Amino acid sequence: MSRPLPAPSRRLLLTGALAAAFSTAVTGCSSDSEASAGGGRRLRIGYFAFPSGDLIVKRRKLLEKALPEHDVSWIKFDSGAGVNQAFLGRSLDIAALGSSPFARGISGSSPIPYKVAWILDVAGENEALVARKDTGVTGVAGLKGRTVATPFASTSHYSLLAALERAGLRASDVKLVDLQPQAILAAWQRGDIDAAYVWLPTLDELRKDGTQLASSKEIGAAGRPTLDLAVVSDDLIARDPQVIDTWRKVQAEALRLLKSDPDGAVRDVAAELNIPATDARAQLDQGVFLTPEQVASADWLGTDGTPGRLLSYVTDTGRFLAGQRQIDAAPSPDAVRKAFYLKGLPDVLK
Repeated sequence: MSRPLPAPSRRLLLTGALAAAFSTAVTGCSSDSEASAGGGRRLRIGYFAFPSGDLIVKRRKLLEKALPEHDVSWIKFDSGAGVNQAFLGRSLDIAALGSSPFARGISGSSPIPYKVAWILDVAGENEALVARKDTGVTGVAGLKGRTVATPFASTSHYSLLAALERAGLRASDVKLVDLQPQAILAAWQRGDIDAAYVWLPTLDELRKDGTQLASSKEIGAAGRPTLDLAVVSDDLIARDPQVIDTWRKVQAEALRLLKSDPDGAVRDVAAELNIPATDARAQLDQGVFLTPEQVASADWLGTDGTPGRLLSYVTDTGRFLAGQRQIDAAPSPDAVRKAFYLKGLPDVLK
């Protein structure tokens, strides 16, 4: 796919990629969906195997302890594409989701029925663009004509497009390949790709014999930040909004534990990712984790009735994706505003 596709064809391509990701991610989860339809007490949580407070909540069973009457199921996803498809299929209640796939999800005439309710982390050095050392490429501009992999419809995909633009390249100047993190690692080891934009822990494997060309930290500082958000289904908002308050409380506790009990947080993340504690510590150090108070501040998510700067970040992301022909049209500022669920903030954090 070395040349830009017309918008309808690109949309069909992305739709197929999303469907494939969804099929892989939720295999075997249909029983969860069916069970929840009748009882309303099942909570289906989508998460990533990515260093964050989410893994602390999962490992310590903070949500299960806070909601003993609920049957909590944690479903792992590889990227935001699968999360979006799962929400379309009403197979999730709450999930982690990157800001770029979120902007995609709320675009168009039939937006995905969910809303952002929390910020898990801000992308830093934990997402980056790396080139194989044997290519001799030392700058983003050197990728012209090269094969570059990233998971389409992800924050890494968005950041890759932004990095190419900053270097004076168009997407059509490189051969973009849609691969999930594990597939990226395999393609890298075979020598099938020249570079990749991806996140931890796959990113650290690429760094071992690669040259980092850009990171989401520097791209964010240049005006295109990406974040990992927590989104909640419209069904859950209507059915049981108190659960969302509880979810925020345990996520806030996890953010505080990252600072007050860093050793314990490292042990939790290491256990969840099945990696040594030294690796878990190094990976956590590459992320940017806000305090709960910062999450609910005007600089980020905001409060009930007063959205924060995340509103403009998501709006700008949608405009950029539309300009890159990744979506048909950017979501309007009003559509973005309606996709925020801020009820209860900041009181729920007290």
